[in-house]
Amino acid sequence: MPESAVERLESLHSVAGPWSLTTSRRFWEGFSPSALNVQAAEANIEATFVCDDDWQRVDAVISQEDDAVRIAVAGSGNLEAATAQVLRFLSLDIDGRGWPDVGVLDPVIKNAQQQLPGLRPCGFYSPYEAAVWSVLSQRVQMRQAAAIKTRLLNSHGDRGSFPTPSVLLGLDLDLPGRKNEYLQAVAEAALDGQLSGERLRALDAAEALRQMQEIKGIGPFAADLIVIRGANFPDVIPRNEKRLDAEIAEKYGIERAPAEISKAWAPFRSWASVYLRALREERTQEITRGRPEHRR
Repeated sequence: MPESAVERLESLHSVAGPWSLTTSRRFWEGFSPSALNVQAAEANIEATFVCDDDWQRVDAVISQEDDAVRIAVAGSGNLEAATAQVLRFLSLDIDGRGWPDVGVLDPVIKNAQQQLPGLRPCGFYSPYEAAVWSVLSQRVQMRQAAAIKTRLLNSHGDRGSFPTPSVLLGLDLDLPGRKNEYLQAVAEAALDGQLSGERLRALDAAEALRQMQEIKGIGPFAADLIVIRGANFPDVIPRNEKRLDAEIAEKYGIERAPAEISKAWAPFRSWASVYLRALREERTQEITRGRPEHRR
């Protein structure tokens, strides 16, 4: 974009509940499914993304000031929407004051909180990017999908930002199976507003999951990913996450079902799930080294 078209907006937002930029940055850097284009400086996070309000490129610098976050965004589009998107993909728009109480009720979660102090689940910049990843990662290993996404970003993105839905819609990529067809469906859904983070978060979680599965190529596993890691819903238990189920069985025993155990995590069931999965991956590296677990 021409330099003259670039505007800037800087704002300070209080964060309700525990948050550590350092812990969140550490988690984000290790979030291999997204291979996000995040550059971590010593005191901040620098990120480049497309705003899912108007699909304009945005550069953001995020820093922590005590119990507040300072967000500086630059771009030619809706910078207020871009700021809201930053708060959303860092889970900083969630009132987390009750999160420590979950650890009081559940010793396993308390231990996870101690190992990841101040973590706010962060993942994909938008539900759109999560949906694209869900298609790319179907039936292939994580590193293969990450390599495809990196090529897609480098060849068709805008100086580090992800390709917009309109760009993706015009591509004919050399991909196996029906992936191209599914990517076209994702691009069309994004352009229709179905993959707006703001829109999804305004829905009941069950309805959001249902609507995601109406997009061609998006099954239950992908719908979970889009809602939990794309829109950053705080209180959804993944229904199709075998590795999470394995971790719960290991930590709590096989006698109790995950749905029963996770009742004590409300209203932060997504957060508890992310904590457990993050620590399992640190311990096992099974995603990085293993085979894909899901099927459409």
